[in-house]
Amino acid sequence: MTDPRELRVTDSEREHVVGLLHKALSQALISLDEFTARTGKALAAVTRSELNGVLIDIPGLVRTDTVQEQRLELHSVLSKVRRRGQWDVPSELVVRCDQSACDLDFTVARIPYEVVRVEFDVRAAHVRVMLPFESTLDATMLQVLNCRYINKVRPGQVPGPRFDLSGKVRGGTLTITRPAALRLGSVQVRFPLKIDRIG
Repeated sequence: MTDPRELRVTDSEREHVVGLLHKALSQALISLDEFTARTGKALAAVTRSELNGVLIDIPGLVRTDTVQEQRLELHSVLSKVRRRGQWDVPSELVVRCDQSACDLDFTVARIPYEVVRVEFDVRAAHVRVMLPFESTLDATMLQVLNCRYINKVRPGQVPGPRFDLSGKVRGGTLTITRPAALRLGSVQVRFPLKIDRIG
C-alpha cells in the first residue's frame, strides 16, 4: 500500500497551503522572509510530505493523523432539515428532500477535508447552501430541472475546501451563496447581525 505522505499533490492543494501560510503570516507566526521561502517550496512540492513540510512547525496548521472519510445522509419529507453553526461536515453528504426545505450553512462548520462531495436527490423543495468565504465550488455535475436556480458563488482560486455538487434538483428552488460578512482577525460578523469566532 502506498504511503499517503508520498502521494502526489494537485495545484489546488498547493494553493490551499499557500493560503495557510498567508494566514500564519497575518498572525505573526512566520516572518515575511519565511513566508516567501515557504511559499516557493509549497509551489514546487510534488508529494504531500514535501507540502506538509512547510507547515510542520506552525501550530494548528498540519494534521499528523489521517482523516477518515465519512458519509452522511439527510432525509426530509414534508418537513425541514437544517445544519448550521459549528457542525462536523463529512467528506460525502447526500441530501434527499421531497416537498420540503433544506438549509445547509457551512460558514463556520468544521471541515477537515480538502474536498466535500454533496449529492442532491431533491424534488419540489427549497434548498439553500451557504459556503464559507475560503472555499471553491464545482457544480458541473449538478442537474437542475424546472427549478429556480440562483448561484452567487463565482468560480476562482481560493484557499480552503472544494465543494463538489452532483445529483438532481427537480422543482422548487436552489440557492448557493456566501454570507454577507465582515472579517476582523479571528472574528467574523455576519449580517443580519451574528458574530462567529473562527479557529
